[in-house]
Amino acid sequence: MFTDSEEYVRRMNTPFTPPDFSVAELHAHVPKHLFRKSTWKALGYVARNVALALLLYKAALYIDEVPLGLASQRNWSPRSAKAVQWGLWLAYWWWQGLVFGGFWTLGHEAGHGNFSHYKWVNDVLGFILHTFLLIPYYAWRSSHHAHHKATGSLEREENYVPRTRADHGLPAPSKVSPLDYSELFEEAPLVTLLRMIAMQFAGWQAYLLCNIQGSPAYPPGTNHFSPSSALFKRTERAKIIASNIGLAVMSTLLVQYGMHHGLGALVKRYVVPYLLANHWVVMLTFLHHSDPTIPHYRKDEWSFIRGALATVDRPLLGWIGRVLLHNVSHDHIAHHLFSSIPFYNQPQVTKVLRGVLGEHYNYDSSNTFWALYRSFTDCCFVEDNEAILFYKDRKGNAKRALGKLRSGSERD
Repeated sequence: MFTDSEEYVRRMNTPFTPPDFSVAELHAHVPKHLFRKSTWKALGYVARNVALALLLYKAALYIDEVPLGLASQRNWSPRSAKAVQWGLWLAYWWWQGLVFGGFWTLGHEAGHGNFSHYKWVNDVLGFILHTFLLIPYYAWRSSHHAHHKATGSLEREENYVPRTRADHGLPAPSKVSPLDYSELFEEAPLVTLLRMIAMQFAGWQAYLLCNIQGSPAYPPGTNHFSPSSALFKRTERAKIIASNIGLAVMSTLLVQYGMHHGLGALVKRYVVPYLLANHWVVMLTFLHHSDPTIPHYRKDEWSFIRGALATVDRPLLGWIGRVLLHNVSHDHIAHHLFSSIPFYNQPQVTKVLRGVLGEHYNYDSSNTFWALYRSFTDCCFVEDNEAILFYKDRKGNAKRALGKLRSGSERD
C-alpha cells in the first residue's frame, strides 16, 4: 500500500527530456464537441451536490438522538451507544467533507467559465459555491487564472513555488556538507507528521490570508482579501470587495447558526466538514504540482505546454473522487492544457492525450496519502541556477536526472 507505483518508478528512472509539442498540435487531436458547455448539465451536477449535502445534513440532525434511543430500547451500555454515536459522526464528516470538496471543485469549474456560455451563470453559481466555503470567489479566480498562465515557471508561478538553495541559506553544491542538509531538514517523524497536519488543515487559509506557499515575488502582506493586494489589477477591485461582502454575509450566517443551535452543533455540522474539505483541496493541489519526478522551469526553458505538462494525474479516491470531486485529480493534465473544456468531458480528453503524449503523460497510481508524505519529505528545494529543475530531497539528491536536451535547450 505505501509503496511507489510502477509509473512513478519508471518515470524516476527515465532521464527527462523536455516536451516540444505545440498548442495547435495537441488541440488538433481533441474532438471539437468536447469544448461544448451545457448549462443544464452543469446545473444538474450542482443540484446533485446540494442534494447530497442536504441529505447528509438532515441525517446529522439525528446522530445524537438515535443511538441513545436505540440504547434505551435494546439495553445497550452507555459506552456502546457512544461508540455508535461517534461512528456516525465520523461517517458524516467523511462524506460531507467530500461533498464540500465537490463544492470547491464546482466553484473552480465555474471560475473557468465551464458551467455555461453565459458568464453570469458561471459567476453567480461560482460565487455562491465558494462563498459557502468561505472562499473569496473573485479573488481566488484571479490568482488561479494567473497560475494557469504560468504553471511550472519558477519566476511567475502563483502557488507551490519551490524554494531555492539560496532561500534556505544552504552553501553552494561544491561547499555543502551532509551536516548542512541534516541540520536544516532532518526532524523527528512526529514533527513531520504535525507539520503535514498543519499544512492539510490550515494551509488553504494560510495561502489566502498570507500568501504562504505563494509566489515569493509578491511583497509581504500579500493576500486574497485586500482590494489593493499585489495579486490584483485595479480593474478587479470592485469584484474583490464583492467577494469580501459575500464572506461577511456567510460568516454572519454561521455566527447566527451557532447562537441558535449552539457552538457544538456548528462545529460538528459545518466546521469539521469544512476543515476536511480544506484537507482535500490542499492535498490534491499540492500533489498536482509538487512531485520529485516533475520539473519546474526558468524563463528560457518554460513554455505554456511544458508548464501544463508539469503536473500529474492521480486516481484520488478512485470512483469516489470521480463522482464527488468531479475528476479534479484524475484529469488534471487535460484541465491544464484545455481549461475551457468542462470537467464532465475531461475523461475523454485524457484518453486522447495518453496516446498523443506518450512518455510525457504523467500518471501516478501510488496511494495518495503515501504520495503526500513522499512529496512533503522529498520536495525540499531546487538549485539556484539550473534552467530545468527537479526537487531535491533532505540529503540534497534529485530523484530524476535530466537527459540529453534537444537543440535549442541547454543547461545553465
